[in-house]
Amino acid sequence: MVHALRQARRVLKDGGYLLDLRPAPLHRHIGIEQDGKYELLIVMKEDFVDDYAANRAVKEVIDAGLLKLIRRTRFDCTRRMDRFSDFKTWLDEYVSMGKVRRAEELLETVKRAMRSRKGKRRIVILGPVDLRVLVKQ
Repeated sequence: MVHALRQARRVLKDGGYLLDLRPAPLHRHIGIEQDGKYELLIVMKEDFVDDYAANRAVKEVIDAGLLKLIRRTRFDCTRRMDRFSDFKTWLDEYVSMGKVRRAEELLETVKRAMRSRKGKRRIVILGPVDLRVLVKQ
């Protein structure tokens, strides 16, 4: 990751900006939204090893004076899905990245919740995103 950041820095002009936008290493909350009300179903237990490594790499290039952090912010990201198949596709991607184990439990919990409710309902995934704005020194 440090190598990738060094290569990204290499192609920046002096004073050029590099944006680091990634999901924050906090567990996602999965729930059901119906009639404007949100009900939490389950909290994901993701593996954040890669996220922590990426954070260390960013800190390393900042500490080395290669990039300067000029702004950091965290904001909420809400994903809404009308169909269970959309949720399964989203979760399959997380599983393929090695972020989630025991995906079957998540799938079954959400499937049961969707089946037990009538009318318009959505699967909602809540999780923050981190944005760092870095500038080439």
